[in-house]
Amino acid sequence: MNAHSLAQRAYAQNARSTQTPRGTEYELIAKVTHRIKAAAEAGPRAYPRLVEALSDNQRLWTALAVDVADSDNGLPAELRARIFYLAEFVQQHTSHVLTKKARVKPLLEINAAILKGLSGRSTRK
Repeated sequence: MNAHSLAQRAYAQNARSTQTPRGTEYELIAKVTHRIKAAAEAGPRAYPRLVEALSDNQRLWTALAVDVADSDNGLPAELRARIFYLAEFVQQHTSHVLTKKARVKPLLEINAAILKGLSGRSTRK
């Protein structure tokens, strides 16, 4: 490993330790969204990668649902309900994608909308 690689690794570890929970959520959702998109675009041969990415996305959304269902969650009740509904939709739609009864695009759009919200950018045009 060269000095440049070592420096990057050290910086990345520091950046993660100072990252906010919102930043961590953004990073996780962005990574899984990228993996879903890449696997979907790669075609049928990448189906195992798609299944893995969709499974990780489901786990992520399950964690979000558990978090917003907690009475100690500080988000407004209406937003918590919307996130919980989206988590349910993601679970159901993923099942349809895996059985090839639906496309992956709505899952990508939902994750993209969440990423926009986490980044503070408006989703309205």
